[in-house]
Amino acid sequence: MSSRLTRNFFARPTLQVARELLGARLVHIEDTQRLAGWITETEAYIGEADLGCHARAGRTPRTQVMFGPPGHTYVYFTYGMHWCLNFVTEAEGFPAAVLIRAIQPCEGLAVIAARRAPQPPARWTDGPGKTCQALGLDRRHNGLDLCQPNAELFVEIGPPIPSENVTIGPRVGLNTVPEPWKSMPWRFKVYRYLTAEIAENAEQALITVENAENAE
Repeated sequence: MSSRLTRNFFARPTLQVARELLGARLVHIEDTQRLAGWITETEAYIGEADLGCHARAGRTPRTQVMFGPPGHTYVYFTYGMHWCLNFVTEAEGFPAAVLIRAIQPCEGLAVIAARRAPQPPARWTDGPGKTCQALGLDRRHNGLDLCQPNAELFVEIGPPIPSENVTIGPRVGLNTVPEPWKSMPWRFKVYRYLTAEIAENAEQALITVENAENAE
């Protein structure tokens, strides 16, 4: 089994965590099956002063987990239809988190294909709501400890991603947030490194789902 990220990893500056999560493997154990993908895009949200951060309103029932220990999940509902997964960072009492914007699926492709069909594999998890749908994450997964030995949701160490393969820019969807927060370069994205084997398996998983639907 691959080594998992520990609490010390998350208990660091949020920008550092957001950047170093690229290439790590996000894993959800669902009914003993591993659903997993490499993290390919993240965003940092840092403290009550960050007007793009949910914690700007202070401690509320919704944001309580952001003020808690690092290495826990913050899952919220948005636009009346999507769940979004975040990892709490920095010291307990300081509200900060990293949003998982996208992953590259690599395990449990049949399940992911069934949830995301008829979308092509490249569109399965290229957004935070899509990622949660593909992995089966919702409000039940809010406040989970990623660092527990028996955790159903955790992150495994992945290969380091060279800086030349990473783009850095403003966060997405903050159109009404004032400057400078709207344009803070706190979004990190790696170009997809889809292997030929995984691409072939993903396409086959989608074909299997489509054939099953056509047979009904």
